[in-house]
Amino acid sequence: MGVILPVSHQSPLPSTIIRTEAPGPEAIELDVVIVGAGPAGLACAIQLARANPELAIGVLEKATALGEHILSGASINPVAIRRLFPDVDVSDFPFRQEATAEAVYYLSESRATRVPTPPTMRNHGNYIASLSEVVRWMGEKAEELGINIFPGFPVESLLVDGERVIGVRTTASGLDRESQPTDVYGEPTELTAKVVVLAEGTRGPLAQAWCKWRDVGSENPQIFALGVKEVWDVARPLDRVIHTMGWPLPPSVFGGSWCYPMGPNQVSIGLVAGLDYHDASFDVHESMQRMKLHPLFRGILEGGTMVEWGAKTIPEGGFYAIPSRLSGHGLMMIGDTAGFVDVPSLKGVHYAMESGMLAADAIASALADGGNGDASRLAPYDAAIRASYITSDMRRTRNMRLGFKDGFMTGAVKAGLMTLTGGAFPGGKIAMGEDAAAPRTPGHQVPFVPDNVLTFSKVDAVFKSGNSTRDSIPSHLIVGKDITGEVADFYAHLCPAGVYERDGDRLVVNAPNCVDCKATDVVGPRWTPREGTSGPHYRLM
Repeated sequence: MGVILPVSHQSPLPSTIIRTEAPGPEAIELDVVIVGAGPAGLACAIQLARANPELAIGVLEKATALGEHILSGASINPVAIRRLFPDVDVSDFPFRQEATAEAVYYLSESRATRVPTPPTMRNHGNYIASLSEVVRWMGEKAEELGINIFPGFPVESLLVDGERVIGVRTTASGLDRESQPTDVYGEPTELTAKVVVLAEGTRGPLAQAWCKWRDVGSENPQIFALGVKEVWDVARPLDRVIHTMGWPLPPSVFGGSWCYPMGPNQVSIGLVAGLDYHDASFDVHESMQRMKLHPLFRGILEGGTMVEWGAKTIPEGGFYAIPSRLSGHGLMMIGDTAGFVDVPSLKGVHYAMESGMLAADAIASALADGGNGDASRLAPYDAAIRASYITSDMRRTRNMRLGFKDGFMTGAVKAGLMTLTGGAFPGGKIAMGEDAAAPRTPGHQVPFVPDNVLTFSKVDAVFKSGNSTRDSIPSHLIVGKDITGEVADFYAHLCPAGVYERDGDRLVVNAPNCVDCKATDVVGPRWTPREGTSGPHYRLM
């Protein structure tokens, strides 16, 4: 068995994401199209509709209903939602409860040692929420303003004219496995706009394609983590926010866990691991199942029931991975699409909303008095981001995640020095390579057998995601060349949803299982949007 280099087995992005042909006569004409109805996209739409009620704004969402493809912890800093809704009392926001107590533990396989809470991880003043519920609430507020929200419309391509983005094309529906139309075939829809806002979340293919097309880079490549999450009904209320470090993650894997109270009868529990790990047999889903057997978590979950499961990638590159430009002719990037996540504080929701509002302010000014979406008119958005607390926060912690690339203990010492010096240590940028360039060595992991009480298989977990993807749908996953049996094993361990299996020396792809976490898009088969209503149907994530 040799070393696996994931980048050598990865396909390029489909060239059809950027389309130069003119829109058809049936294209829907809008002023602004926002791709993605998450907290960033909805905040942008709401702020923009208030600034100029005459604008025709459309928000396209790939899920069947708002919130169904949204997943986060979520401990929310309320600063941005308060700015967006200044007349709403905090008690009327869709939060579950305030974070009033917390604890951080370092775990071994059988013990939990409480450690001082790092300043970046303090949660006092934050609120625990289901981000799915927050998004549904925001969607209602948006519709009250007359904003057009189109659920069930994934976007496949950007429509361009010269250097300008002029609209989008959605995915077709009703295709069979060979991509041939069936009797329920639905043609793609084209929408034109003066400005297209990409709020497609982490690892968005439209943003990747646009950055490549327009040669927009960053000081470091973006890196990612994979988070696996469950929501449990519990027999006993949890009285504090819990974070852990250490076991079950190997010392070479960056990450940790959380367990948040969601009212008296529910908790959110999850495990996050950086995707630059080197052991090809490492499995985030199985690691989380083992973690739940630890006495710390068993005491919380025993007597309870797992009601929902999900998975999602998280941008972790921080300050140095923010694209050099966030706007261009007719296009802007906001939220997770732009990488606005501060890993040391485990926060990104308020950055997503704030970036959406700043983008809306720039659009309103650009389109005032018959203006257009030229790059020069949208450039104030970039300046506003640089002057915002998003940038100042992320600059302060700019090297903290990067400092862990040489292992947990070394990273912990570096992170402490960075905290003490306000980010000045080590005096320069820590360089990082892309996750797909990290070599993987096939290893051996003890097979895990779930008990179906506290622990569950990937197949059972996917069922709890509410995934109802049509079995006869074309595969939306583009597999690269030279996939050996060892590479197939790597993909099978990597994917939390059981999409990939090894059959002899052959890779089997169970595409309908996919919950759109996009983990393999980072280091393996490319993810592309499939027909609307596909994927998970989260209600509590």
